Amino acid sequence: MEEVLRMGAERMQIGEVAERTGLSLRTIRYYGEVGIAPPSARSQGGFRLYTESDVERLLLVKQMKPLEFSLEDIRALIDVLDRLEAGGGDEESRRALLERLEGFRTAAEVRSAALRAQLEACEDFTARLSGVSAEHRAGT
Repeated sequence: MEEVLRMGAERMQIGEVAERTGLSLRTIRYYGEVGIAPPSARSQGGFRLYTESDVERLLLVKQMKPLEFSLEDIRALIDVLDRLEAGGGDEESRRALLERLEGFRTAAEVRSAALRAQLEACEDFTARLSGVSAEHRAGT
């Protein structure tokens, strides 16, 4: 549950978080509502307040979206990262978490390679259209 912020603590309101992450207010609210990146606190007036850690989590989600990770995937990765940050439990649990983390890294690598191939095809297509356009401008 979110804590109510006391005076003097350093937190950011959602507008500043939006500027820093490049995400819309609506998207940030949505990620909070689905439990992926909820605000760490609320002001006495009820405003969402975020920490640097919250901003980092939102940036992680932002990086995962173009790679078409699902919300469930994102939630699972965040769980792995949170558990590793908390110590990871016993050696067997930590090893299992690291294996899951490696699975996410591999999936990101495969998806990145697919996007690079798609980008290369788009660049080839653009170059082809530029060539056709240049030929027609030259009257060929």
